[in-house]
Amino acid sequence: MNLGIAGRRAIVCGGSKGLGRAAALALAREGVEVALVARNPESLEKAAHDIRTETGAAVSTMAADVTLPDGQASILRQYPNPDILVTNPGVRQTPADFRTLERSEWQSWLDRHFFSTLELIRGVVPGMTERRFGRIVNISVSFIKFPQVNFGHTHAARLALAGAIAAMVRELAPFNVTINSVCPGFFDTEALRTNLRNHAARGNTTYEAIVADRLSSCPAGRFADPQECGDLIAFLCSAQMGFMTGQNIVNDGGVYQGLF
Repeated sequence: MNLGIAGRRAIVCGGSKGLGRAAALALAREGVEVALVARNPESLEKAAHDIRTETGAAVSTMAADVTLPDGQASILRQYPNPDILVTNPGVRQTPADFRTLERSEWQSWLDRHFFSTLELIRGVVPGMTERRFGRIVNISVSFIKFPQVNFGHTHAARLALAGAIAAMVRELAPFNVTINSVCPGFFDTEALRTNLRNHAARGNTTYEAIVADRLSSCPAGRFADPQECGDLIAFLCSAQMGFMTGQNIVNDGGVYQGLF
């Protein structure tokens, strides 16, 4: 299927690894000019080289921390007129008892997962509305649909973003600008493996036991290939998806059992 976005320009945050890299590759395969943003220059250049080699697409890189105001401003200066924005703060989730968290810690998570994405969206939508085309996809987590104990600080920030987006999309839809979020479950990424190892260490168990436990809760019976999420993101960025907006799309192999 031709997604109708060849020649478009995209910013992909967290684009050097994991789901961000998979999204960048999927967009590059469609002929999109991709700007990869992440913190580590070496990882960025490797990802860019691999994507260029496979697809022949134009791929540039920028080392920046998207969770910091200076990083957001730098991204928007260097890439001021994207047609596509994939946001992905890429901050690993760590559990915490809400009774022990200070106000500053709650604020830190809001800065990382709410304000960072909001500022990038605010920066790109004027150009998108003027050109009558824009696709914004946020990489969230499936757990915003069924929040987990000891992760209220991370869920609160992501849910705040979901609420803000729900209010924005009606203003942007007449201009063919959409904002959707993908909510992935267990994808076989370095971040997932690190999180599971940390969880095993905290619980005085083994990595293998934690993996088996997670797989037992997933009807699909496996961790997904990151490209399965990357391809979904590319589809949400397609010319054909101008009528879907404001959605939080769970992609978790059947773990979430709710209807909505």
